[in-house]
Amino acid sequence: MKEIRYIPFEKTDAQLKDEYMSALSRFLDEKQYILGKEVRKFEENWAAFCQTKYAVGVGNGYDALFLALKSVNLGPGDEIIVPSHTFAATTLAVVNTGATPILVDADPQTFNIDVGKIESSITSRTKAILVVHLYGNPCDMEKILSICDQHKLLLIEDNAQSHGARYKEKATGSFGIVSATSFYPVKNLGALGDAGIVNTSDENVFEKLKLLRNYGSPDKHKMILPGVNSRLDELQAAFLNIKLKHLATWNKERKKIANQYYRHLQDTGPLQTCMQPECVESANHIFPVLVKERDKLRAHLLSKGIHTLRHYPLPYHLEPAFSHLNYTRGSFPVTENICEKEISLPIFPGLKEDEVSFICKEIRSFYRSR
Repeated sequence: MKEIRYIPFEKTDAQLKDEYMSALSRFLDEKQYILGKEVRKFEENWAAFCQTKYAVGVGNGYDALFLALKSVNLGPGDEIIVPSHTFAATTLAVVNTGATPILVDADPQTFNIDVGKIESSITSRTKAILVVHLYGNPCDMEKILSICDQHKLLLIEDNAQSHGARYKEKATGSFGIVSATSFYPVKNLGALGDAGIVNTSDENVFEKLKLLRNYGSPDKHKMILPGVNSRLDELQAAFLNIKLKHLATWNKERKKIANQYYRHLQDTGPLQTCMQPECVESANHIFPVLVKERDKLRAHLLSKGIHTLRHYPLPYHLEPAFSHLNYTRGSFPVTENICEKEISLPIFPGLKEDEVSFICKEIRSFYRSR
């Protein structure tokens, strides 16, 4: 069996190279370098894909989160509920607005935020819940929306890992007043560099976002808000317009691969897969499994040419950057258990069925030998 890399970019690049080169040629000819027609086209296309009225392209996924929070006036004195199990950028964006993140532990089956633990974390200062559809799996939006309604909280979505995911046939990124998405190259819809976007169906938020990403200025001679410089690159937008046409097909491939993993890994030793409730359509961005002897298993798989990753080896509440939040080891036991045991298996369009079977065979072989 040949080497199975975690994400072989060359598969997609080879498939789309001619279209990329045509887009580059048009870009050079038209000389619309900043916020040109490709950005406007992608914003319209992505808004339609996510079932929202508007989308505002920005420089990267972190900026999308930060500007999403700023667009709904969250900042010093406010508390925002966030999951303890996510990539640190989610909570870093909250910290950098001046707001206080209040962490909630993960659900032991779905690995998303534990909805049953949210209400006990709400105080008089709580202004919003920021949910993350981790690994491409939608959160329990019906219950979260009910909590938001009951406590008059804003709902914000981190949609960075869930491009094309659905909860009861409704697109992730369309539930909250605003949502943030990253198009970092490894995502289901990845740019060829950094890129991000913010979605909303609120016209006032939309107008504010357009100002915030462009220095707070509608043109070179007015400064309405203290904004930033974070604009979706015109060339990256052109590449994303090309790739978006393929996203639904690629997600179908990911679903097929995920189903193969679920089938082959049933009753495989000390291994737990991530539950996907029947009401969700996952984007299957990452296929996580919790295992015993993680490092030894990864070494065994690598010896067979199988590459894996870890998401995320150290819970971010234990990182020095978040020490001021005063959480300690043991604060979020489910999150800490996930981070201690999780490995991510290869899942990408083009991964063949016999390769998935080989990966699962080697996992079973490892545990049989213990």
